[in-house]
Amino acid sequence: HVQLVESGGGSVQVGGSLRLSCVASGDTISRYCMGWFRQIPDKEREGVAFIDPGGESTYTDSVKGRFTISQDNAVNTIYQQMDNLKREDTAMYYCAADFCAVGWVRRTVESYNYWGQGTQVTVS
Repeated sequence: HVQLVESGGGSVQVGGSLRLSCVASGDTISRYCMGWFRQIPDKEREGVAFIDPGGESTYTDSVKGRFTISQDNAVNTIYQQMDNLKREDTAMYYCAADFCAVGWVRRTVESYNYWGQGTQVTVS
């Protein structure tokens, strides 16, 4: 099965930018739906951005126009470019993956079986 490792988190000022990376190993991500989730203490993990094997992306409303998810199959990596960051974007960000056939959609925490360890993003 696929293993995921995130990187790119850090501390940034309001209005700044960060780019998160999620490197996959053990399988090719071209067969997977991929997603970015985030979580703050005592809150449920929420979906932020998703990309399917066909390259179609979707976003939660709070990040539309500011975050961009992308995928590079050549290096088995997905990215999340985060611009115009706000304090409310502060969270632990997780990469998730699970097998997807054409037309499948995965948008919930429960629909993903493979997770990275997370990378912290702090906006102040």
